[in-house]
Amino acid sequence: MMFKFLVGLLFVSVSVFAFENEKNIDIDSQDKEAEKSMQSWLNSEFALKPYKPNYLLPFGYADKKYKTYSADEYKNVEAEIQISLKLPVTKNLLGMDEMYYLAYSHIAFWQIYTNSSPFRETNYNPEGFIVFPVFDDISDVKLRTIKVSLAHQSNGQGEESIKIDKDGNTEIVNRSRSINYFYADATFQYNNLLMDFIFLTPSFGESNLSDNPDIMDYWGYTSMKFRYFKQKDIYTLMVRGNPSTGYGAVEATYSHPLFQDKTYIFAKFFSGYGESLIDYNNCVTKFSIGVAFSR
Repeated sequence: MMFKFLVGLLFVSVSVFAFENEKNIDIDSQDKEAEKSMQSWLNSEFALKPYKPNYLLPFGYADKKYKTYSADEYKNVEAEIQISLKLPVTKNLLGMDEMYYLAYSHIAFWQIYTNSSPFRETNYNPEGFIVFPVFDDISDVKLRTIKVSLAHQSNGQGEESIKIDKDGNTEIVNRSRSINYFYADATFQYNNLLMDFIFLTPSFGESNLSDNPDIMDYWGYTSMKFRYFKQKDIYTLMVRGNPSTGYGAVEATYSHPLFQDKTYIFAKFFSGYGESLIDYNNCVTKFSIGVAFSR
């Protein structure tokens, strides 16, 4: 199974590289509008743009087996997939050159090394946000943008499911996890370094946190992310936490371009709480590697 997965991954990467080089295809048509539409379609000229990194990581190794909420026996080795896109909606409604976006991110944790290969956890993350540009040409550390967002995260599970242990005993467990939240993000630049300072808070209403009322104890209300650009490589470091509880997480990534900057080798290290919603209160240390199609 692993060999087939890697061969398929290589085929996708090479296909993306090959298709991206098929530009200016000759079309003989009397319908100029149809010709323009066809060329636009062939060149993949659509409004949807990458948002967070889009990647396939076929090998992820955690320091322990994942907690199971069903009869499935999970291993500590799995694959990880993330798809993330944004759509510009409009701009400059307030006369500040601000941009309005809708976005959707989808991350899945796939137990491909077990017999039935289930998806252990899938998280869905739609959001709407506004980006305000800041024209700072004076400071050494320049404020570049301020972003405000309303977002939702959930794992799409029902409130009740049945867990069966090895002895055949059954237990009703709640796999549902969700949160609605606001966040503000200030992005600064210092030479080749971008720095994001983020403040996050749940939206109003007790029902918003009914499935995971203590999630902010583990996520925390603030986080920082650093992106360092060195030639064609990008290094990132994210740190978040709640000082009052001592819980939090750190994540580091590295990416290097392949196939003329169309695909990237992508490595990720995560340690702490909140790798996924189902494990928001379970501490995980994990290293993953694969390819990305945006970063």
